[in-house]
Amino acid sequence: MKVAAYQPPLFAAGSMDALGLIRTRVKWCEAEGITILCCPEAILGGLADYSGHPTQFAISADARQLDAALAPLASNTVTTIIGFTELANRGQLYNSAAVFQRGSVAGLYRKLYPAIHRSVYEAGSKVPVFQVGELTFGIVICNDSNYFEPARLMAARGATALFMPTNNGLPPARASAELVAQARNVDIARAVENSMWVIRADVAGCTDELVSYGSSGIVDPDGMVVQSARQLDEDLIIAEIDTAPCQSRRE
Repeated sequence: MKVAAYQPPLFAAGSMDALGLIRTRVKWCEAEGITILCCPEAILGGLADYSGHPTQFAISADARQLDAALAPLASNTVTTIIGFTELANRGQLYNSAAVFQRGSVAGLYRKLYPAIHRSVYEAGSKVPVFQVGELTFGIVICNDSNYFEPARLMAARGATALFMPTNNGLPPARASAELVAQARNVDIARAVENSMWVIRADVAGCTDELVSYGSSGIVDPDGMVVQSARQLDEDLIIAEIDTAPCQSRRE
């Protein structure tokens, strides 16, 4: 199965401009036979932690509202994983990723560890796995990848790939190229520990307030880095991955 990670430009907080760019990438993926396109964390509207009005660009957890917001990405052949700020039924905010398949939301993942220090987001509590064709996969969002347990639980439930929507847009004093190397080391660790593919999609570039070098990459179950995105620039990386569990592939 062909999968891709899209590294779009870093937009200012509150911007929904990425939607049009992702739509263009979905159309390209259709032509290239790519089945899953992973997009970054909070790519729709940006991270609420950096917004003065954190609910302004939140999207209701109601599936119909979320389906409507993601409608431009509808495709018969390409499933998109896309990060956004979710407004839950009781007003909580979650840093979430939607699995958007054939014009509707097939599932949601809520970030388990919203921030290293503090965040406006509530913590998620579930570690679901998802199915697209013959591929069973999990999702962890950015900081979640620093913890081994979520990936381990997903692998135990049959996941052979782990998608990592990421948003390393940080104030300039905290941003550095070293974060790319740190993220890749984490990707390799999660891949080897669980014999699974790891696909990370980050943002890249600069705004007036934030910088991201872009840590998008794809790592195979043996810990080999098969794709790395260009730093500080928009990019799209692709790999053909196995859908069978690692043990089955080696028999």
